[in-house]
Amino acid sequence: MQRPGDPAGPGQLPLVSVILPVHNAELWLDACLESVLQQDFQGTMELSVFNDASKDKSMTIIEKWRPKLEDSGILVVIGGHESPSPRGVSTWSEVKNSTNPGCGPQHAEPTASETRGREAVHLPLRMTAKVVADHDTACLVTSSFGLHGRPLPVGYSKNQAIAQSSGSYLCFLDSDDVMMPERVRLQHEAAVQHPTSIVGCRVRRDPPGSTERYTRWINRLAPEQLLTQVLTANGPTVIMPTWFCSRAWFSHVGPFDEGGQGVPEDLLFFYQHLRKGGRVLRVDQTLLLYRYHPQAATLSVLETTIWTHRVCFLEEWALPQWASFTIWNAGKQGRRLYRSLTAASRCKVVAFCDVDENKIRKGFYCYEEAQERPKPRVPVLHFRAARPPFVLCVKLLTAVAAALVWSERSATQAPGPNHGLLGTSPHCPWLLMASLPSDGLQASGPQGHRPALG
Repeated sequence: MQRPGDPAGPGQLPLVSVILPVHNAELWLDACLESVLQQDFQGTMELSVFNDASKDKSMTIIEKWRPKLEDSGILVVIGGHESPSPRGVSTWSEVKNSTNPGCGPQHAEPTASETRGREAVHLPLRMTAKVVADHDTACLVTSSFGLHGRPLPVGYSKNQAIAQSSGSYLCFLDSDDVMMPERVRLQHEAAVQHPTSIVGCRVRRDPPGSTERYTRWINRLAPEQLLTQVLTANGPTVIMPTWFCSRAWFSHVGPFDEGGQGVPEDLLFFYQHLRKGGRVLRVDQTLLLYRYHPQAATLSVLETTIWTHRVCFLEEWALPQWASFTIWNAGKQGRRLYRSLTAASRCKVVAFCDVDENKIRKGFYCYEEAQERPKPRVPVLHFRAARPPFVLCVKLLTAVAAALVWSERSATQAPGPNHGLLGTSPHCPWLLMASLPSDGLQASGPQGHRPALG
Protein backbone atom coordinates (compact mmCIF):
# COMPACT_ATOMS: atom_id res chain seq x y z
CA MET A 1 0.00 0.00 0.00
CA GLN A 2 1.55 3.31 -1.07
CA ARG A 3 0.83 6.14 1.30
CA PRO A 4 -0.48 9.36 -0.29
CA GLY A 5 2.09 11.46 1.58
CA ASP A 6 5.71 11.59 0.49
CA PRO A 7 8.17 9.88 2.83
CA ALA A 8 10.42 12.11 4.85
CA GLY A 9 13.53 12.87 2.83
CA PRO A 10 17.10 13.21 4.12
CA GLY A 11 17.17 15.75 6.94
CA GLN A 12 13.38 16.08 6.90
CA LEU A 13 11.58 15.26 10.11
CA PRO A 14 8.35 13.23 10.07
CA LEU A 15 5.23 15.07 11.11
CA VAL A 16 3.77 12.34 13.37
CA SER A 17 5.58 9.68 15.39
CA VAL A 18 3.54 6.66 16.49
CA ILE A 19 4.92 5.66 19.90
CA LEU A 20 4.79 1.90 20.40
CA PRO A 21 6.34 0.23 23.48
CA VAL A 22 6.43 -3.56 23.12
CA HIS A 23 6.82 -6.36 25.66
CA ASN A 24 5.85 -9.92 24.73
CA ALA A 25 3.10 -8.82 22.35
CA GLU A 26 3.30 -11.49 19.65
CA LEU A 27 -0.40 -12.32 19.92
CA TRP A 28 -1.50 -8.85 18.84
CA LEU A 29 1.36 -7.22 16.93
CA ASP A 30 0.31 -8.24 13.41
CA ALA A 31 -3.07 -6.50 13.73
CA CYS A 32 -1.50 -3.54 15.53
CA LEU A 33 1.19 -2.95 12.88
CA GLU A 34 -1.24 -3.46 10.03
CA SER A 35 -3.38 -0.68 11.52
CA VAL A 36 -0.35 1.63 11.37
CA LEU A 37 0.13 0.73 7.71
CA GLN A 38 -3.54 1.41 6.91
CA GLN A 39 -3.59 5.02 8.18
CA ASP A 40 -5.02 7.48 5.64
CA PHE A 41 -3.00 10.41 7.02
CA GLN A 42 -1.34 12.24 4.13
CA GLY A 43 1.54 13.74 6.08
CA THR A 44 4.81 12.01 6.87
CA MET A 45 4.75 9.34 9.58
CA GLU A 46 7.24 7.49 11.72
CA LEU A 47 6.81 4.37 13.84
CA SER A 48 9.02 4.36 16.94
CA VAL A 49 9.17 0.92 18.55
CA PHE A 50 10.92 0.22 21.84
CA ASN A 51 11.25 -3.47 22.61
CA ASP A 52 11.31 -3.88 26.37
CA ALA A 53 13.06 -7.25 26.84
CA SER A 54 10.50 -9.33 24.94
CA LYS A 55 11.14 -13.06 25.15
CA ASP A 56 8.59 -14.12 22.55
CA LYS A 57 8.52 -13.54 18.77
CA SER A 58 7.70 -9.83 19.00
CA MET A 59 10.94 -8.70 17.34
CA THR A 60 10.53 -11.22 14.51
CA ILE A 61 7.08 -9.82 13.79
CA ILE A 62 8.34 -6.24 13.92
CA GLU A 63 11.16 -7.02 11.48
CA LYS A 64 8.65 -8.74 9.18
CA TRP A 65 6.53 -5.60 9.03
CA ARG A 66 9.41 -3.17 8.77
CA PRO A 67 9.91 -3.36 4.94
CA LYS A 68 6.15 -3.14 4.35
CA LEU A 69 5.93 0.01 6.45
CA GLU A 70 9.04 1.59 4.94
CA ASP A 71 7.90 0.79 1.39
CA SER A 72 4.72 2.72 2.16
CA GLY A 73 6.71 5.77 3.29
CA ILE A 74 6.61 5.19 7.06
CA LEU A 75 10.01 5.53 8.70
CA VAL A 76 10.60 2.76 11.27
CA VAL A 77 12.86 3.32 14.28
CA ILE A 78 13.51 0.35 16.56
CA GLY A 79 15.21 0.42 19.92
CA GLY A 80 15.21 -1.79 22.96
CA HIS A 81 17.19 -3.99 25.28
CA GLU A 82 17.49 -7.70 26.10
CA SER A 83 17.84 -7.57 29.86
CA PRO A 84 16.61 -10.61 31.80
CA SER A 85 13.63 -8.56 32.94
CA PRO A 86 11.82 -5.62 31.34
CA ARG A 87 12.32 -1.90 32.00
CA GLY A 88 16.04 -1.46 32.14
CA VAL A 89 19.31 -2.28 33.86
CA SER A 90 19.03 -4.12 37.13
CA THR A 91 21.46 -2.54 39.57
CA TRP A 92 21.93 0.88 41.11
CA SER A 93 25.66 0.91 40.26
CA GLU A 94 24.77 0.64 36.57
CA VAL A 95 22.50 3.67 36.93
CA LYS A 96 25.34 5.91 38.07
CA ASN A 97 27.46 4.94 35.09
CA SER A 98 24.79 4.68 32.41
CA THR A 99 24.47 7.12 29.53
CA ASN A 100 22.17 7.77 26.63
CA PRO A 101 24.35 8.36 23.55
CA GLY A 102 24.31 11.96 22.46
CA CYS A 103 22.18 13.10 25.36
CA GLY A 104 24.42 12.93 28.41
CA PRO A 105 24.21 11.01 31.69
CA GLN A 106 21.07 9.77 33.32
CA HIS A 107 20.25 10.33 36.98
CA ALA A 108 17.62 9.25 39.46
CA GLU A 109 17.07 10.51 42.97
CA PRO A 110 15.16 8.13 45.27
CA THR A 111 12.67 9.20 47.90
CA ALA A 112 11.42 7.55 51.06
CA SER A 113 7.85 6.46 51.55
CA GLU A 114 5.48 9.19 52.66
CA THR A 115 2.58 8.75 55.04
CA ARG A 116 -0.61 10.73 54.57
CA GLY A 117 -3.21 10.27 57.29
CA ARG A 118 -3.47 6.52 57.78
CA GLU A 119 -2.38 5.65 54.24
CA ALA A 120 1.28 4.87 53.55
CA VAL A 121 2.47 4.80 49.95
CA HIS A 122 5.86 4.48 48.33
CA LEU A 123 5.99 7.57 46.17
CA PRO A 124 7.84 7.45 42.84
CA LEU A 125 11.45 8.35 42.43
CA ARG A 126 11.98 11.95 41.45
CA MET A 127 13.19 11.79 37.90
CA THR A 128 15.57 14.35 36.48
CA ALA A 129 14.94 14.98 32.81
CA LYS A 130 17.22 16.98 30.58
CA VAL A 131 15.77 18.31 27.36
CA VAL A 132 18.27 18.89 24.58
CA ALA A 133 16.70 21.10 21.95
CA ASP A 134 17.55 20.54 18.30
CA HIS A 135 15.39 22.83 16.18
CA ASP A 136 11.86 21.43 16.61
CA THR A 137 12.92 18.17 18.22
CA ALA A 138 13.96 17.24 21.73
CA CYS A 139 15.81 14.34 23.27
CA LEU A 140 14.44 13.32 26.66
CA VAL A 141 17.08 11.99 29.00
CA THR A 142 15.66 10.05 31.90
CA SER A 143 16.87 7.44 34.28
CA SER A 144 15.30 4.03 33.94
CA PHE A 145 16.23 2.00 36.95
CA GLY A 146 15.15 1.50 40.55
CA LEU A 147 17.06 0.75 43.69
CA HIS A 148 17.98 -2.87 44.40
CA GLY A 149 17.04 -4.01 40.92
CA ARG A 150 13.35 -3.20 41.23
CA PRO A 151 11.73 -3.19 37.77
CA LEU A 152 10.27 0.08 36.56
CA PRO A 153 6.89 0.55 34.87
CA VAL A 154 5.91 1.14 31.29
CA GLY A 155 6.81 4.84 31.57
CA TYR A 156 10.40 3.86 30.81
CA SER A 157 9.50 2.22 27.49
CA LYS A 158 7.34 5.16 26.47
CA ASN A 159 10.06 7.66 27.30
CA GLN A 160 12.62 5.67 25.33
CA ALA A 161 10.35 5.36 22.30
CA ILE A 162 9.76 9.12 22.40
CA ALA A 163 13.47 9.89 22.87
CA GLN A 164 14.42 7.96 19.72
CA SER A 165 11.60 9.48 17.64
CA SER A 166 11.59 12.81 15.84
CA GLY A 167 8.02 13.69 14.82
CA SER A 168 6.45 17.01 15.71
CA TYR A 169 3.39 15.15 17.05
CA LEU A 170 3.16 12.00 19.16
CA CYS A 171 0.48 9.35 18.69
CA PHE A 172 0.48 6.79 21.52
CA LEU A 173 -0.41 3.20 20.72
CA ASP A 174 -0.44 0.05 22.86
CA SER A 175 0.83 -3.09 21.17
CA ASP A 176 -2.41 -4.98 21.80
CA ASP A 177 -4.68 -2.32 20.29
CA VAL A 178 -5.74 -1.51 16.73
CA MET A 179 -6.15 1.96 15.20
CA MET A 180 -8.92 2.83 12.79
CA PRO A 181 -7.55 4.14 9.44
CA GLU A 182 -8.58 7.74 10.15
CA ARG A 183 -7.16 7.98 13.67
CA VAL A 184 -3.88 9.83 12.98
CA ARG A 185 -5.52 12.19 10.49
CA LEU A 186 -8.40 13.24 12.73
CA GLN A 187 -6.39 13.53 15.93
CA HIS A 188 -3.65 15.48 14.15
CA GLU A 189 -6.23 17.94 12.86
CA ALA A 190 -7.50 18.44 16.40
CA ALA A 191 -4.01 18.74 17.91
CA VAL A 192 -3.01 21.42 15.42
CA GLN A 193 -6.00 23.47 16.54
CA HIS A 194 -5.33 22.79 20.25
CA PRO A 195 -1.55 22.70 20.75
CA THR A 196 -1.67 22.48 24.56
CA SER A 197 -4.24 19.67 24.69
CA ILE A 198 -4.11 15.94 25.14
CA VAL A 199 -6.39 14.69 22.37
CA GLY A 200 -8.19 11.39 22.91
CA CYS A 201 -10.94 9.54 21.07
CA ARG A 202 -13.76 7.10 21.59
CA VAL A 203 -12.97 3.39 21.70
CA ARG A 204 -14.58 0.08 20.85
CA ARG A 205 -13.95 -2.69 23.38
CA ASP A 206 -12.80 -6.14 22.29
CA PRO A 207 -14.32 -8.51 23.19
CA PRO A 208 -17.62 -6.62 23.00
CA GLY A 209 -19.31 -6.06 26.33
CA SER A 210 -16.17 -6.29 28.47
CA THR A 211 -15.96 -3.49 31.07
CA GLU A 212 -19.24 -2.24 29.63
CA ARG A 213 -20.01 0.51 32.15
CA TYR A 214 -16.46 1.83 32.18
CA THR A 215 -16.35 1.90 28.37
CA ARG A 216 -19.69 3.72 28.28
CA TRP A 217 -18.31 6.27 30.77
CA ILE A 218 -15.16 7.10 28.80
CA ASN A 219 -17.08 7.33 25.52
CA ARG A 220 -19.97 9.45 26.77
CA LEU A 221 -18.33 12.12 28.89
CA ALA A 222 -19.43 15.55 27.67
CA PRO A 223 -16.62 17.87 26.55
CA GLU A 224 -16.73 19.87 29.78
CA GLN A 225 -16.71 16.67 31.86
CA LEU A 226 -13.30 15.71 30.47
CA LEU A 227 -12.03 18.32 32.91
CA THR A 228 -14.69 18.33 35.60
CA GLN A 229 -14.48 14.59 36.26
CA VAL A 230 -10.71 14.24 36.58
CA LEU A 231 -11.17 13.14 40.20
CA THR A 232 -13.94 10.61 39.62
CA ALA A 233 -11.91 7.65 38.37
CA ASN A 234 -8.59 5.91 38.74
CA GLY A 235 -7.23 7.20 35.46
CA PRO A 236 -7.44 10.13 33.05
CA THR A 237 -10.75 11.06 31.46
CA VAL A 238 -9.22 10.29 28.06
CA ILE A 239 -7.46 6.94 28.34
CA MET A 240 -3.74 6.67 27.66
CA PRO A 241 -3.88 4.39 24.56
CA THR A 242 -5.85 7.13 22.75
CA TRP A 243 -3.51 10.04 23.53
CA PHE A 244 -2.22 12.34 20.80
CA CYS A 245 -0.30 15.57 21.47
CA SER A 246 2.45 17.80 20.17
CA ARG A 247 6.04 16.94 21.00
CA ALA A 248 6.60 20.49 22.21
CA TRP A 249 3.79 20.14 24.75
CA PHE A 250 4.95 16.70 25.87
CA SER A 251 8.44 18.08 26.47
CA HIS A 252 6.92 20.94 28.46
CA VAL A 253 4.96 18.56 30.69
CA GLY A 254 6.89 15.28 30.71
CA PRO A 255 8.54 12.88 30.74
CA PHE A 256 6.54 9.94 32.10
CA ASP A 257 7.37 8.89 35.62
CA GLU A 258 9.66 5.87 35.85
CA GLY A 259 9.59 5.62 39.60
CA GLY A 260 8.87 1.98 40.32
CA GLN A 261 6.54 -0.94 39.89
CA GLY A 262 2.96 0.01 40.58
CA VAL A 263 3.29 3.70 39.68
CA PRO A 264 0.36 5.03 37.58
CA GLU A 265 2.56 6.91 35.12
CA ASP A 266 -0.32 7.97 32.88
CA LEU A 267 -2.30 9.47 35.77
CA LEU A 268 0.74 11.33 37.12
CA PHE A 269 1.49 12.76 33.66
CA PHE A 270 -2.18 13.75 33.29
CA TYR A 271 -2.13 15.62 36.59
CA GLN A 272 1.09 17.40 35.61
CA HIS A 273 -0.49 18.28 32.26
CA LEU A 274 -3.36 19.96 34.11
CA ARG A 275 -0.96 21.76 36.48
CA LYS A 276 0.76 23.24 33.44
CA GLY A 277 -2.54 24.60 32.13
CA GLY A 278 -3.15 21.86 29.57
CA ARG A 279 -6.60 21.08 28.23
CA VAL A 280 -8.38 17.81 27.46
CA LEU A 281 -10.07 17.10 24.14
CA ARG A 282 -11.73 14.04 22.61
CA VAL A 283 -12.42 13.35 18.95
CA ASP A 284 -15.95 12.00 19.13
CA GLN A 285 -15.39 9.13 16.74
CA THR A 286 -14.37 5.56 17.51
CA LEU A 287 -10.74 5.50 16.43
CA LEU A 288 -9.30 2.63 18.49
CA LEU A 289 -10.06 -1.03 19.10
CA TYR A 290 -9.25 -1.31 22.81
CA ARG A 291 -8.53 -4.89 23.82
CA TYR A 292 -9.38 -6.51 27.13
CA HIS A 293 -7.63 -9.78 27.99
CA PRO A 294 -6.21 -11.58 31.04
CA GLN A 295 -2.59 -10.93 30.05
CA ALA A 296 -3.28 -7.21 30.26
CA ALA A 297 -3.15 -7.13 34.06
CA THR A 298 0.56 -7.96 34.43
CA LEU A 299 1.46 -4.84 36.42
CA SER A 300 -1.38 -3.87 38.72
CA VAL A 301 -1.45 -0.50 40.43
CA LEU A 302 -2.73 -0.67 43.99
CA GLU A 303 -5.99 1.16 44.63
CA THR A 304 -4.43 2.71 47.74
CA THR A 305 -1.63 4.18 45.63
CA ILE A 306 -4.07 5.79 43.23
CA TRP A 307 -6.25 7.01 46.11
CA THR A 308 -3.25 8.75 47.67
CA HIS A 309 -2.31 10.48 44.41
CA ARG A 310 -5.92 11.57 43.90
CA VAL A 311 -6.17 13.07 47.39
CA CYS A 312 -2.85 14.86 46.90
CA PHE A 313 -4.12 16.34 43.66
CA LEU A 314 -7.44 17.33 45.26
CA GLU A 315 -5.58 19.20 47.99
CA GLU A 316 -3.26 20.88 45.54
CA TRP A 317 -5.64 21.72 42.72
CA ALA A 318 -8.99 22.46 44.33
CA LEU A 319 -9.11 22.80 48.09
CA PRO A 320 -6.89 25.92 48.30
CA GLN A 321 -9.75 27.85 46.65
CA TRP A 322 -12.11 27.04 49.52
CA ALA A 323 -12.07 28.36 53.07
CA SER A 324 -14.30 25.46 54.16
CA PHE A 325 -16.24 22.56 52.66
CA THR A 326 -18.62 19.70 53.47
CA ILE A 327 -17.95 16.03 52.77
CA TRP A 328 -21.06 14.42 51.30
CA ASN A 329 -21.00 10.92 52.81
CA ALA A 330 -20.65 10.18 56.51
CA GLY A 331 -19.92 6.54 55.75
CA LYS A 332 -16.75 4.60 55.12
CA GLN A 333 -15.54 6.46 52.02
CA GLY A 334 -16.26 9.92 53.41
CA ARG A 335 -14.42 9.15 56.63
CA ARG A 336 -11.55 7.67 54.63
CA LEU A 337 -11.23 10.89 52.66
CA TYR A 338 -11.22 12.91 55.89
CA ARG A 339 -8.47 10.75 57.41
CA SER A 340 -6.42 10.95 54.21
CA LEU A 341 -6.33 14.75 54.21
CA THR A 342 -3.53 16.76 55.73
CA ALA A 343 -4.25 18.42 59.07
CA ALA A 344 -4.59 21.79 57.31
CA SER A 345 -7.21 20.42 54.92
CA ARG A 346 -9.08 18.61 57.70
CA CYS A 347 -9.48 21.93 59.47
CA LYS A 348 -11.53 23.13 56.49
CA VAL A 349 -14.10 20.32 56.85
CA VAL A 350 -17.10 21.92 58.60
CA ALA A 351 -19.40 18.90 58.38
CA PHE A 352 -20.29 15.55 56.88
CA CYS A 353 -23.73 15.28 55.30
CA ASP A 354 -25.80 12.21 54.52
CA VAL A 355 -29.32 10.88 54.03
CA ASP A 356 -28.90 7.93 56.41
CA GLU A 357 -30.78 8.74 59.63
CA ASN A 358 -28.64 6.32 61.66
CA LYS A 359 -25.48 8.20 60.73
CA ILE A 360 -27.12 11.59 61.25
CA ARG A 361 -28.45 10.53 64.67
CA LYS A 362 -24.89 10.07 65.97
CA GLY A 363 -24.43 13.82 65.59
CA PHE A 364 -20.70 13.93 64.89
CA TYR A 365 -17.65 11.97 63.74
CA CYS A 366 -14.61 11.86 66.03
CA TYR A 367 -11.23 11.19 64.44
CA GLU A 368 -9.68 9.08 67.18
CA GLU A 369 -6.27 8.73 65.49
CA ALA A 370 -5.75 12.48 65.12
CA GLN A 371 -2.67 14.03 66.70
CA GLU A 372 -4.55 17.25 67.47
CA ARG A 373 -5.90 17.90 70.95
CA PRO A 374 -8.75 18.05 71.49
CA LYS A 375 -9.53 15.42 68.86
CA PRO A 376 -11.58 16.75 65.93
CA ARG A 377 -15.34 16.23 66.25
CA VAL A 378 -17.02 16.93 62.90
CA PRO A 379 -20.82 17.38 62.80
CA VAL A 380 -22.92 14.95 60.73
CA LEU A 381 -25.89 16.75 59.15
CA HIS A 382 -28.83 15.92 56.96
CA PHE A 383 -27.98 17.07 53.45
CA ARG A 384 -30.77 19.64 53.54
CA ALA A 385 -29.05 21.37 56.47
CA ALA A 386 -25.57 21.24 54.94
CA ARG A 387 -23.88 24.14 53.21
CA PRO A 388 -21.76 24.03 50.05
CA PRO A 389 -19.20 23.62 48.73
CA PHE A 390 -19.30 19.82 48.81
CA VAL A 391 -16.87 17.02 48.10
CA LEU A 392 -19.04 14.08 47.03
CA CYS A 393 -17.19 10.97 48.13
CA VAL A 394 -19.51 8.28 46.79
CA LYS A 395 -19.97 5.93 43.86
CA LEU A 396 -20.51 7.75 40.61
CA LEU A 397 -24.18 6.79 40.22
CA THR A 398 -24.85 7.95 43.78
CA ALA A 399 -23.02 11.19 43.02
CA VAL A 400 -25.33 11.81 40.08
CA ALA A 401 -28.34 11.24 42.33
CA ALA A 402 -26.90 13.62 44.91
CA ALA A 403 -26.37 16.22 42.22
CA LEU A 404 -29.99 15.92 41.17
CA VAL A 405 -31.15 16.29 44.79
CA TRP A 406 -29.01 19.39 45.24
CA SER A 407 -30.26 20.84 41.95
CA GLU A 408 -33.86 20.31 43.07
CA ARG A 409 -33.14 21.87 46.45
CA SER A 410 -31.36 24.88 45.00
CA ALA A 411 -33.96 25.52 42.30
CA THR A 412 -35.90 27.71 44.71
CA GLN A 413 -32.81 29.55 45.92
CA ALA A 414 -31.09 32.50 44.37
CA PRO A 415 -28.10 31.29 42.33
CA GLY A 416 -24.74 31.92 43.92
CA PRO A 417 -21.18 31.93 42.64
CA ASN A 418 -19.62 28.67 41.52
CA HIS A 419 -17.14 27.90 44.28
CA GLY A 420 -16.39 24.43 42.90
CA LEU A 421 -13.47 24.13 40.52
CA LEU A 422 -15.02 20.91 39.24
CA GLY A 423 -18.66 21.88 39.65
CA THR A 424 -20.93 20.24 37.11
CA SER A 425 -23.17 23.29 36.68
CA PRO A 426 -22.84 27.01 37.43
CA HIS A 427 -25.00 26.77 40.56
CA CYS A 428 -23.85 23.41 42.00
CA PRO A 429 -20.58 23.93 43.89
CA TRP A 430 -19.12 20.49 44.43
CA LEU A 431 -16.22 18.22 43.66
CA LEU A 432 -16.55 14.54 42.87
CA MET A 433 -14.27 12.07 44.61
CA ALA A 434 -16.40 9.28 43.20
CA SER A 435 -15.67 5.78 41.99
CA LEU A 436 -16.98 4.07 38.90
CA PRO A 437 -19.30 1.08 39.15
CA SER A 438 -17.30 -2.13 39.24
CA ASP A 439 -17.25 -4.11 36.03
CA GLY A 440 -13.71 -5.37 35.71
CA LEU A 441 -10.31 -3.90 35.05
CA GLN A 442 -9.45 -0.61 33.41
CA ALA A 443 -6.94 -1.99 30.95
CA SER A 444 -4.43 0.29 29.24
CA GLY A 445 -2.15 -2.09 27.40
CA PRO A 446 -0.25 -5.27 28.21
CA GLN A 447 2.23 -3.57 30.55
CA GLY A 448 0.18 -1.30 32.78
CA HIS A 449 -3.27 -1.75 34.25
CA ARG A 450 -5.31 -0.91 37.26
CA PRO A 451 -8.75 -1.75 38.61
CA ALA A 452 -11.53 0.59 37.58
CA LEU A 453 -12.63 1.13 41.16
CA GLY A 454 -11.65 4.16 43.24
